Amino acid sequence: MMQEKQNIENKVVPLPQPPSPTLSSTLPNLVITSTEAKERIDMLQEFVKTSMVRGIDYGAIDGFSKPTLLKPGAEKLCDAFGFLKTVDVINRIEQWDIGIFSYEVKVTLSNKETGVIEVEGIGLCNSKEAAFRFQDPFTIVNTLLKMAKKRALIDAVLSATRASGLFTQDIEDFPKPNRKGGDALATEHQLKTLYRIVEEMGMPNGVAKEMMKIKFAVDKSTLLTKQQVHEFIQDLLLLQYAQQQGNEAVINHLTQY
Repeated sequence: MMQEKQNIENKVVPLPQPPSPTLSSTLPNLVITSTEAKERIDMLQEFVKTSMVRGIDYGAIDGFSKPTLLKPGAEKLCDAFGFLKTVDVINRIEQWDIGIFSYEVKVTLSNKETGVIEVEGIGLCNSKEAAFRFQDPFTIVNTLLKMAKKRALIDAVLSATRASGLFTQDIEDFPKPNRKGGDALATEHQLKTLYRIVEEMGMPNGVAKEMMKIKFAVDKSTLLTKQQVHEFIQDLLLLQYAQQQGNEAVINHLTQY
């Protein structure tokens, strides 16, 4: 009897093992169905098609398969999706003695109805970038700050609206092609487009030349790069539209640089 009791006490009883994980228990569940996801994409594409203007809200540039989202287009998408934006300068370098300026901006998009934060976007800009390197840094401080804000806004909007499938990020953020002397010069087709727009607007050549000189620090259109001509054309198209709509705020912003 004693031996039997000892055998029972020494008997090893296996512990119950947890069930083996299955594929369904280890993967996160989708919060929306594929049908709902497709509907959202279709609605976004329809909004872009019917409510956004090429050349003002978005634009194309040679070498990129998708158009780039511009600031007016980002603002439209914010309104369409019901986003409230908050802008914060989270880091700044202002070395007035040597002319070095840098800004890092955060744009927060939140739901206007619930106040829930949807996404945050980050944008940076500094006076050492290729586009600003040869300009007087003390005259472009406000431009640098505005550029950082624009980049942060577009970064946030592309993430919040899932529009990166339709648009690229801000075109200035892409590495530019290298060649001796800088970026590739504007094509003949780009320059003809620029001249045509200036003529259609009835803008005196002297005014267009002065705008070009202030913005890009060149006095001949043939010295502009592809990217610079693209930016100049977008500004002129927006200026033309603002004049048609009588939007003095946009006109003043575009002509003061």
